[in-house]
Amino acid sequence: MHIFQVLKRPLITEKSTLLQEQNKYVFEIRPGANKSQVREAVERAFGVSVVQVNIAKTGSERRRLGNGKWIRRPGSKKAVV
Repeated sequence: MHIFQVLKRPLITEKSTLLQEQNKYVFEIRPGANKSQVREAVERAFGVSVVQVNIAKTGSERRRLGNGKWIRRPGSKKAVV
């Protein structure tokens, strides 16, 4: 996996904006990425030094469509840097 394919997108939520006050940023990452890959990707993409990386898996969720059918959305992986 190329180093710039590790980060999918930044996550902008209420909780992540509160974490930004503590200089912590949240990214959605590829499922196969590990902490060292995330550290290297953030350091090279933004030109900063990373102190710590925490990774969490988010579970899949069920969503109901308008016609009464249920679908399962896949889970993802996020990193707090």
